[in-house]
Amino acid sequence: MGVEGCTKCIKYLLFVFNFIFWLAGGIILGVALWLRHDSQTTNILYLQLGDKQAPNTFYVGIYILIAVGAVMMFVGFLGCYGAIQESQCLLGTFFTCLVILFACEVAAGIWGFVNKDQIAKDVKQFYDQALQQTLMGESDANNAKAVVKTFHETLDCCGSDTVTATFTPVWRNDLCRKDSLKSFFENQNCHKKIDELFSGKLYLIGIAAVVVAVIMIFEMILSMVLCCGIRNSSVY
Repeated sequence: MGVEGCTKCIKYLLFVFNFIFWLAGGIILGVALWLRHDSQTTNILYLQLGDKQAPNTFYVGIYILIAVGAVMMFVGFLGCYGAIQESQCLLGTFFTCLVILFACEVAAGIWGFVNKDQIAKDVKQFYDQALQQTLMGESDANNAKAVVKTFHETLDCCGSDTVTATFTPVWRNDLCRKDSLKSFFENQNCHKKIDELFSGKLYLIGIAAVVVAVIMIFEMILSMVLCCGIRNSSVY
């Protein structure tokens, strides 16, 4: 015997929310893959300075986002099917998956909040080290020069926040573009550009996480109510 009345409305409402959840999972998966293969981040985070690899902590968050998007699509499908079939077993499994996914998302959000400044800081330190080796003419300066030029060309910037490191590249045409003097006076140093690059992407991830968390809370409530309705209708 199927559910009737308000419980039937909740059934279709849960189906709609799960369909939105499934779509959100697809969107998050697509955004995560775009962030993973974005030309600016890949050009910078694949750099190598001697034996030292560029900091890739940012990719940890991206891989988490890819996994979350894929799981969301599976859970959304499970919820849609469970709601239509009025299956307490499927809805119970769906609710359990939601709780686990919500806990993982909270953990990922805490990780992102803790590391949001550290990611940009590590990349800036990597750039400063390459810039210093280039300006001091150290033994592996050729590799360091290629790293610095990649930063300058990818981010359209020149120099860093420190006075010595900022003024020197302005007059080095082999390091900065011809309009680097204009970029310098517009305060487009590489430290600022690195902050903008990662803060913008982390901000986008944060918005997606909040939207998904709100949808998940509604779905957990609706699935609990629907399970109770199905149980009561089976009794009668």
